[in-house]
Amino acid sequence: MGYTKLEQFEKTGYVVLDRYDQSQDPAEWNDITYVDWKSSGVTRFAPLASAFGQIECDGFWNHTPPRTDKDGVWIDEQTKKSPRLTARAKEPGANVGRCRVIELQPNEYADCIYNLHRDDNNRLNPDGTGWIVRGFFNLTDNPDSMMILREDRDDPSTESRLALPAGGQLIVDTQRLWHAVWHQGDVARYCLITSWESGPELGSYIESYHGVDEVESYPVPQETIDAAQVEYRRRRAERAAALAARSQADVEVLSEA
Repeated sequence: MGYTKLEQFEKTGYVVLDRYDQSQDPAEWNDITYVDWKSSGVTRFAPLASAFGQIECDGFWNHTPPRTDKDGVWIDEQTKKSPRLTARAKEPGANVGRCRVIELQPNEYADCIYNLHRDDNNRLNPDGTGWIVRGFFNLTDNPDSMMILREDRDDPSTESRLALPAGGQLIVDTQRLWHAVWHQGDVARYCLITSWESGPELGSYIESYHGVDEVESYPVPQETIDAAQVEYRRRRAERAAALAARSQADVEVLSEA
């Protein structure tokens, strides 16, 4: 039968929505509670919706009973402090799973390439239901930072680089695309991340914000790309050697973040 997927993601695996006027909203991300949770870089997360309404970030399948990344339970003590962020996550009318704000410290392009990963969004997701994708709403103004997306982790020619100014709004099939953020600057970046179920509600929402499935990549000098690829291969080889010394294979593990 297969999953319900939206045609807006068929070409590139992402859509970029109209930019949101974030300056009109309060900085609610400063008031909510964060927990340490490792993702692609030095990160913390502030969950707004979790498996059972607790301030924790574990995958829904790691709870009892285990389930897929749908029907997230809103955390009252968090959403009371962030009503506008909560409203934005609920606006599409699609089923919401995990919803959280990420805090990411500055990093380097080579770090970002090494940290490229795919997300474990659809574990236990029943066949015939909507495929889970993720929304990324940039909250702080990081015009020189970018979401790096690759169809092939090892091939920079498949890379798209999406700019992240305040109010930048992206939706990405993060189980299809390798992704991470290169955050340039000297202070943390904040972004609202929401798991949504694909279906007519999300499709209509994308259309209402004039979603486009391809934009021009943020420019990066070729020498920077080449140098990062060399460093990425060096780190991968180093990791593979360390695992081999312990008789372990270097296999992909989908991210639970």
